[in-house]
Amino acid sequence: MRYIIQLVGMLRGIASGMKYLSDMGYVHRDLAARNILVNSNLVCKVSDFGLSQVLEDDPEAAYTTTGGKIPIRWTAPEAIAYRKFSSASDAWSYGIVMWEVMSYGERPYWEMSNQDVILSVEEGYRLPAPMGCPASLHQLMLHCWQKERNHRPKFTDIVKVFAEGIPGWRSSLAPAFGPGRDPGDPGSNPTSGSRCMEPASPSACVSASLSLSLSV
Repeated sequence: MRYIIQLVGMLRGIASGMKYLSDMGYVHRDLAARNILVNSNLVCKVSDFGLSQVLEDDPEAAYTTTGGKIPIRWTAPEAIAYRKFSSASDAWSYGIVMWEVMSYGERPYWEMSNQDVILSVEEGYRLPAPMGCPASLHQLMLHCWQKERNHRPKFTDIVKVFAEGIPGWRSSLAPAFGPGRDPGDPGSNPTSGSRCMEPASPSACVSASLSLSLSV
């Protein structure tokens, strides 16, 4: 129970960080657990903006790229097929990150090949709920994995879901990130010694706090 409460707090922090990026008109393109920094208080920061792009005129728009590698297991179908990226494709990736967090760092789609992942997702396959994952959290993942990008939740909506409380968890969320703290805010006081979130228990996922910085 305690670990699940901590994990939900971490998911809220990641969603808040992505809301900030989306509000600023940025598309991350490589959102994955390996690119989340976690400090000793389990405060999460989104990192690694090597693939990010800015949508200067319309944050809800999409842009198309013609080259570069794509992290298949975390990428939305339209981005794989047409290289069309948007905040909605980041929302798909966020759903995969949710699954990674709730499964304590399992590899998405396990040993399936990238081609099998592409075909399976296109045919409607979606990752099942990790063991012990609340059904309401898995439903949010499935919402992020809607085939039509316009049907996926915006990060504003996702943050609102966590702020209002996952059904059955409202009274349990506060200890995960403390009163008055929004773990997804960009923050300040950058320090060194950060490590990416990896498998094990939440208490083992430790890094120094890192401020959100954009590199495009």
